[in-house]
Amino acid sequence: MGLTLEQAEKLSEAAKAKAKEIGVPMNIAIVDEGANLKSFHRMDNAWLGSIDISVKKAKTARFFDMNSGEIGKLSQPGQPLYNIEHSNGGLITFPGGVVLKDGSGTIVGAIGVSGGSVEQDHEVASAGAAALA
Repeated sequence: MGLTLEQAEKLSEAAKAKAKEIGVPMNIAIVDEGANLKSFHRMDNAWLGSIDISVKKAKTARFFDMNSGEIGKLSQPGQPLYNIEHSNGGLITFPGGVVLKDGSGTIVGAIGVSGGSVEQDHEVASAGAAALA
């Protein structure tokens, strides 16, 4: 079975806890193995413009089975995935999208976070992803 709603909520709670700890309201999107939105939370006062970004970070990570920041490195001028961000209805190729793997290493979805710096987004997304273990 893929990612359950209960698991998605647990991941979101962990991400929200990290966001509160660092004092940055975040938008948190979780997609399943098919890149379908499974869970979404917008913390109070999180940026409205980051709603779409968080969803696209999660989808980007799942579409290519790697964290969105890694795709960003490959999509710079002269790199093999240059301009990939224009595919799939628009991708987000900077940190904050993290692949979710179950205990056996199977990819079951992704989490995308937006609302702070890219470093903060990645930190919060990673905290959420760690809750799957």
